[in-house]
Amino acid sequence: MAGGSDALSPAARVVLGVGLRRGAPAAELLRTADAALTALGLDRTRVALLATLDAKLFEPGLRAAAQELDVPLVGHPAAGLAAVEVPTRSARVAAAVGTPSVAEAAALASAGPGGRLLAPRTASASATVAVAALAHQPQEDNR
Repeated sequence: MAGGSDALSPAARVVLGVGLRRGAPAAELLRTADAALTALGLDRTRVALLATLDAKLFEPGLRAAAQELDVPLVGHPAAGLAAVEVPTRSARVAAAVGTPSVAEAAALASAGPGGRLLAPRTASASATVAVAALAHQPQEDNR
């Protein structure tokens, strides 16, 4: 399921799936996102949107991170995320929020059919970030 960034075109955009603890600060979310992107040879300009569990949409740190990245923030219901096939599943997370995966599942759910994880999730003390390639990429401008 993880495919690496080597096949991405220079114009390719990605989704950041984000799992987080209540009260996680934007700075930590952004550091974790930057670490995940840098490991793939990418930067913030490639991010098309942030995706998470719908119950986390009003977390101030997450909203501030989306604003800093200047991208939309999308939420998915726990039942929808639980149905997404992912490489990492956690019984502890499932007991806490109703789905065994938030970051990876949200990234894939927002990437669309044919979207793919580019690497294993990246975690910090209060946040987890997964990077997925959008299934339908914008066309490169060849002017």
